[in-house]
Amino acid sequence: MAKLSSINKNEKRKKLVKQYAGKFAKLKAQANDESLDEGERLIARLKMAELPRNANPTRIRNRCELTGRPRAYYRKFRLARVMLRDLANKGLIPGVTKSSW
Repeated sequence: MAKLSSINKNEKRKKLVKQYAGKFAKLKAQANDESLDEGERLIARLKMAELPRNANPTRIRNRCELTGRPRAYYRKFRLARVMLRDLANKGLIPGVTKSSW
C-alpha cells in the first residue's frame, strides 16, 4: 500500500489539471501555432509558466486504484501487476484467465 499522502497529492494534481485544462490547452495551441509571430507565442509560453506547476497533465502519476502502487501499472485495468494477478487468479476480472500450454 502506497503512502496515503502520495495518493492524496496525486488526487490534488488531478483536480488542478481538470480545473486548468481548457486554459492550458488554449495556451499550448497558441504557443505551438507557427502562423503567429514569435512575440505572441512567447507571451503564450510565459502565461503557461504562470499557471501552477501541478496544473500540467504530465505531473499526474498513474496509480493502482486499489493499492496506490505507482509502478507496474496496467492502464487497461487501472491496476498494478500484483493486484491484477491476485484478482485474475480469483476470477474477479472478466475475460482474464491464467494461461497454460
